[in-house]
Amino acid sequence: MKTLQKTLLALATGSLLTVSAQAAVNYGNGYTGQPYVGAKVGQFDLDIDNADDPTAYGVYAGYNFDPNFGIEAEYVGSDDADYRGGDIDAKTYGAYGTYRYAFPNTGLYAKGKLGVAKTEVEASNTNLGLSDGSRDDTNLAGGVGLGYAVNSDFSVEAEYDMLGDDVDLMTVGAQLKF
Repeated sequence: MKTLQKTLLALATGSLLTVSAQAAVNYGNGYTGQPYVGAKVGQFDLDIDNADDPTAYGVYAGYNFDPNFGIEAEYVGSDDADYRGGDIDAKTYGAYGTYRYAFPNTGLYAKGKLGVAKTEVEASNTNLGLSDGSRDDTNLAGGVGLGYAVNSDFSVEAEYDMLGDDVDLMTVGAQLKF
């Protein structure tokens, strides 16, 4: 990942967490809101014939304004998957509005998210149907998931995201609320 991209991602995450912490102190109508950070692992589905789908690793941060609505930002990258003597690498950056529905008397919740994601797919072998060996798209993106709140500070989630043209992402992850 380029140094500029890493720096921007770090600054954006730090800013989000700083604003979240201040908002939690200043929100004031009985619900203080809740920032969280998490990590996820899964698999990209790139819709490239006869190619191994790359394993995905990611981090995310968000803020729940109330028990139902929030925002979330994420970065997910991949390891190199083998295809016809070359490698495929994928990564995505996204910003989403989220909605959670907590099932009564359980720790289960359903999650939906809608936003914008930039997805980059690069291949070292240009015989992949990608012009010049790469594809870089910014699209409307969304996802659905199911989570379980282990306690008030820790949750696990399984999620399916549609990131745009022929790119999907399936992940499981854990998040820590503070």
